[in-house]
Amino acid sequence: MSSVAEPPVPELEPAFEVDAELGPLEDHGQTSVGHRRIIPVVGGTITGMFEGELLAGGADWQVVRADGSIALDARYSARGADGELVFISARGVRSGDPEVLEALLRGEEVDPSRYYFRTAITIESSTRPELEHSIFVGSCIREANRVRYIAYRVT
Repeated sequence: MSSVAEPPVPELEPAFEVDAELGPLEDHGQTSVGHRRIIPVVGGTITGMFEGELLAGGADWQVVRADGSIALDARYSARGADGELVFISARGVRSGDPEVLEALLRGEEVDPSRYYFRTAITIESSTRPELEHSIFVGSCIREANRVRYIAYRVT
């Protein structure tokens, strides 16, 4: 008689927090894949299992879907105090009632419980394999000129 093991149930461990400063939205209009917008990352901080500064030069490449929800593809780098670099990729979705999404676009303060904003995060690092050996999920808040999120390591 053989027993079949059950896969472990994932849990979430707080791992790090990001505070990304954003530049002006670049509206590329309707393209073959949808309404393209690009929001530059111009700086910010990361704290927790990796401490550092976000570097200018990254961005969030967005596609606004027909229903108003937004497919997000953010990629940016951070430099630690010791000079170490990490590359962060965060793909996700922001959705909510149209008036809420429009308020966010205008830079208004909106209670984060009124919209859904989550990302799946992966990290590349030449010196921190523990960052590469995990998947992270982010619970995010959009503010006028920044995005803040807490990343949780999926166990």
